[in-house]
Order: sequence, then C-alpha cells, then structure tokens
Amino acid sequence: MISEAQINRAVAEIFERISFPEEPAALYEPLRYMISIGGKRIRPKLCLLAYSMFKDELDSEIFEPAAALEVFHSFTLLHDDIMDKSPLRRGMPTVWKKWGEDTAILSGDVMNIDSYRRIAMSPASCQSKVLALFTKTAAEVCEGQQYDMEFEKVAQVSIAEYMKMIGFKTAALLACSAKVGAIIAGADGEAQDALYDYGYNLGLAFQVADDFLDTYGDEKVFGKPIGGDIVNGKKSWLVTRALEKLDDRSELFEAMELPSQTEEQRDHKISAVKAIYARLGIAEDAKSEIARLTSLAMGSLRGLSLSEERLALLDRFADSLVSRAK
Repeated sequence: MISEAQINRAVAEIFERISFPEEPAALYEPLRYMISIGGKRIRPKLCLLAYSMFKDELDSEIFEPAAALEVFHSFTLLHDDIMDKSPLRRGMPTVWKKWGEDTAILSGDVMNIDSYRRIAMSPASCQSKVLALFTKTAAEVCEGQQYDMEFEKVAQVSIAEYMKMIGFKTAALLACSAKVGAIIAGADGEAQDALYDYGYNLGLAFQVADDFLDTYGDEKVFGKPIGGDIVNGKKSWLVTRALEKLDDRSELFEAMELPSQTEEQRDHKISAVKAIYARLGIAEDAKSEIARLTSLAMGSLRGLSLSEERLALLDRFADSLVSRAK
C-alpha cells in the first residue's frame, strides 16, 4: 500500500522538477512565480490518493497528469485575481500586481496550454478518456466563473443557484482530479464514478469552508485579506444563507452597499455584515453545511471494496481540507 508520506514526497518532487522555457522571460517568469508560491497542492495530491486506492506503487505514468491539474488550477487563479482585482494570493503579490494585467492574461493563457500538454501525457490506453474529462472540467470551471460574475449583478441568488456555481467553479476540478487518478490506475467504472462523487462533494465542502474563512479566518493563515467577499459584494455562501433566513433583507442589502474606499470604511462594512451574521447564526450554519458535505463525500465510497487503511487516507485528506473551518 502507498503511504500518505510517499504521496506527499511525490507531490513535492513533481513540483520541484517542474519547469518552463526561459524565453521570453516576461511570459514564463509569472508561471514560475505562481508555482513557487503554490499552496497545499490538493488537486495533484487527490489525484495520487485516488491512484493509490488501486495501486501498490506510484508509477511515473501518473506524475504529469497530476501536475497538469495544479498547473490548470494556477492558471484559473491567475485570471481570477485579475477579475477580482485581488492584491494578494497566498500572502504574496498577485501576478497582475507584479507584472501588469496584460502580462498576467498572456501568462495565464500559456499556463492553460501547458496544462493540456501535461494531461496529454496520460498513458495511451486511457489518454482519450482522461483528455475528455479534463476538457469537460475546464469548460465547467469557466462556466462557474461566469455564473460567479453574473451573481455580482443581481441582488440575490438562491442556495441552489450558489451550489450549482461552486459545483462548476470549484468542485468539478477536485472531482476530475480524483477520477483521473482512478482512471489511470485502471479502476472500474463504478469506482471511477465513486471517486468523482467523493471529490465533488468534498469540493463543495471546501468552497463553503473557504467562504467561511474569508470572513472568520486568520489573514496570516488564509493568505489574503479577511473580509474580501464582503467588501467586494460577492454572493458567498454566507450572504446567500443570510438572505434566505431574513424576513426583511433590506438591512443586509444596505450593509453590503456601504462604502469601502478607506480602511475605516472597510472595517465598518465588514463589522456591519458580521453583526447580521452573528444574529442569524450564519457561522454555525456554515459549519453544519461543511460537515454535511464532507459526510456525503465519504458516503460516496461506501460501495467500494477498499480496505480500512485506504479509506482512512481519504478520510484524513477530507479532514485536512475543512479542518480550519471547524
């Protein structure tokens, strides 16, 4: 059986060896920068974890597809930061802040292309299936981002609409990561689908946790300013849930429309919204939803004939993604 320590070492080694062309430097330096400030590498790690459910050794056949998932994710973050005007990513200046928007757009494009080059290095026996899944997922991520932007222009969205959006924007890539690992490992169709469902539900839990931490987290740990969703008027899970519970929504609408040009205004706006959340018990609701979705993720695996040791790996991985929001 492949251990968690082996998987962690493999992920680290994959990204220590990752490289991009030297010239033109202005195009490729942002790619190296994005990889160098990488976070927990949860997508390639999940890919290797899913692979390890059906293999006893990590073979090189899985390494480039696993890297592709993180490279693609980094590309989406690079472009998201431009659209959101985010100054920090993982506690470091974002690419558009360092190199400008034009360079960030072009570097993001070539990063996307590089992810396809790597995913195409999947074994020939399953290359078409992996590529089809990856392409479908890439489109879904873009669809999710479009829904997210459209939500900014409407007063209210439903929980169902919000969950559909994060299903595309966040959960689909985690689900793809798990299924790619299962496909390349030679798992049967039932197991592939079960791992996909595990990744999808875990992705939903992860995004709700991310929304929670944006308001209630520690900036030094979270890696970007706390309260950004409130300041930018984003339809986070917390806002969506609060609007669902309020009889008179005008108070929250007014708080969300408060100015935030100065630091004092920003702090006042965040405090005003958090006071409404506190009265409604929104933080507790978010924690309950995270727990429910995490339980669904693990429940997706019940029908598989996996050992307790292997299931424990997936259970610990799930816990690692949402533990900060517990």
